[in-house]
Amino acid sequence: MNREKFREVWKKEEERGFQGWDFSLLTGRVEEEELPWDYKAAVLAHMSEERVMLDMGTGGGEFLRSLCPPRGKTYATEAYPPNYKLCQAVLPAYGIEVRPVSDDASLPFDDGFFDLVINRHEAYSVQELVRVLKPGGWFITQQVGGQNNRGLSRWLLGDQAMTTDSGFDLKQAVRELTLAGFTVMEQREYFPYLRFCDIGALVYFAKVIEWEFAGFSVDRCLEKLCELQKRLEQDGYVESREHRFFILACKPI
Repeated sequence: MNREKFREVWKKEEERGFQGWDFSLLTGRVEEEELPWDYKAAVLAHMSEERVMLDMGTGGGEFLRSLCPPRGKTYATEAYPPNYKLCQAVLPAYGIEVRPVSDDASLPFDDGFFDLVINRHEAYSVQELVRVLKPGGWFITQQVGGQNNRGLSRWLLGDQAMTTDSGFDLKQAVRELTLAGFTVMEQREYFPYLRFCDIGALVYFAKVIEWEFAGFSVDRCLEKLCELQKRLEQDGYVESREHRFFILACKPI
């Protein structure tokens, strides 16, 4: 193994930029197991031209635009300033209004404003959902659970690298929604594999998902990365385990 050559390649991956929520640089370099539900189909089934909807934590708005949501009745929030700036430049042309947020417990909307709130991998306050949804309104979410990539992160960086709540799971989320008065109509949980076909892809991924790989750098983790390179040459990939759950809930009338 030419360690210095690999290090140079991995350093280039580490320095790549990232915008919105666009992982196209990983296309063909990772294999992600399909989930046993279809979040997009669930959202489309509850959208209509009459319903006012919110996409929480829209990222760069890529997924929201793919839905072709109703113009003038679709809103999005985004907390990360570069993504918010990107959304400001892109989303208005699609009839979507984007607003910045800094606190999950304080959304910039009136009480009972939405018929539908969707949330894909974004934090939320149950109390704010109760406030901004109309009676009979829907909440659809796909969440990243607390065990997401935890094994790989721990192996690379130790127990302190994950800044997420290890206990965040379907059971906890359903309990909080139910206590707030929601009726949970559907709930599912799954632990799909994520396979990296080259270590450079893992490096890029770890730098972007910094809350799961806090303190990661090629130089700090070089020995571990070399071990993973050997494993990849033997098995054809390096595998991590993700954690996802899905909830479809309704606010009582």
